[in-house]
Amino acid sequence: VNPLLKLFVKGHVWLYQASGGRLGSTMQGRKILLLTTVGNKSGRARTVPVVPFFDGGETYVIASMGGAPQHPAWYKNLRANPEVGVQVGPDTWRARAVVVEEGPERDRLWKSIAEQMPNFGKYQEKTSRVIPVVRLVRQV
Repeated sequence: VNPLLKLFVKGHVWLYQASGGRLGSTMQGRKILLLTTVGNKSGRARTVPVVPFFDGGETYVIASMGGAPQHPAWYKNLRANPEVGVQVGPDTWRARAVVVEEGPERDRLWKSIAEQMPNFGKYQEKTSRVIPVVRLVRQV
C-alpha cells in the first residue's frame, strides 16, 4: 500500500477519533464509518475509514478496495474474527460482522448499493471477484 495513503488514513482515523466524530465523519457528502478489526496475523486492533451503506435500520460495509483483485485487509481480519468496533460520527458500538452470502438478499442489497453509490458498481465491473457485502450487527 502506498505510504502516503497509509499516512492519510492514519491521520484521518486520528482526527475522527480525537474529535469524537465531529471531524472526518463525512467525505464528499457521504458518511464515513470507522471499522476496527483485530489483525488476523498481528492480533492488534486496526481501524480503517470506510463508506457505510444503510438499509432498513441495518448498517453494511462493502469490501471493494476500489475493485482491486484481492480483498482488503480489514475484510480478511473480520473473517478471522467477526467481533468489530464501529464508529459513525459520535456513536460507537460493538458489532458482529456477518457476510451477506450470494443470493436474493445480497442481489437486492447490491442493486441498491450500486444505484446509490455508482462507484461500487464500477468496482465490481473492474474485478473478477465478488465484492463482499458485510452487515454490522449491533451487539447489546
